[in-house]
Amino acid sequence: MRDHPSDFTPFAADPSGLPPVRGFLHAPAAAGDDGLVLTHGAGGNSRTALLVAVSRGFAAAGFRVLRCDLPFRQARATGPPSPSGAARDRAGLQAAVQALRDLGARRVVLGGLSYGGRQASMLAADAPDVAQALLLLSYPLHPPGKPEAPRTEHLPRLRTPAVFVFGTRDPFGAPAEIRQAASLVPAPTVLVELDGAGHDLSRNRRAAAETHREVAARALEALRSASLSRG
Repeated sequence: MRDHPSDFTPFAADPSGLPPVRGFLHAPAAAGDDGLVLTHGAGGNSRTALLVAVSRGFAAAGFRVLRCDLPFRQARATGPPSPSGAARDRAGLQAAVQALRDLGARRVVLGGLSYGGRQASMLAADAPDVAQALLLLSYPLHPPGKPEAPRTEHLPRLRTPAVFVFGTRDPFGAPAEIRQAASLVPAPTVLVELDGAGHDLSRNRRAAAETHREVAARALEALRSASLSRG
């Protein structure tokens, strides 16, 4: 999926005491009180096709959407994040949420793909008021082939309602493992399972755009059915 400038505009903010915010803003004419901050995984950026599709789906429903690059990706165009920089990436998400609130969003969903979703959930565990809900796309429960090393230590502290969207062929977490991890969260959770989808939440390259639109629609439905966002 290619970017269409008519759908969104480049966005930048430089808040005092926090990392800079860089990305793209989807601001529909009929925007209401709801907003979505959405970020990428360890190997991608804010132009990732899935994020563009989800952003468009939420914008069509009246959300202001800020699709942003994490600080590690702002610092270099390629390469994975460093564990030593994770706290700064979380601070970048906090800055993005504040930027969206400054634009008029009163209720914010904080979301991310893989690494971005993990950092979003860790931020919310430490700062429960940062967002009204979480959208965790392909949460990276453990490294592929290493189920003995789950990334769940913060989940019992999570007080923010969360939607987990995952594929049944994701090597970072099988459906049963994701369900078990979600059960650790004391806040309300909704699980959205995509049969046949991998970690990129597509079933195959030819049908990727169709699956990504499905992700957007089902994520919106899950948020609304659980009263995690507007009704």
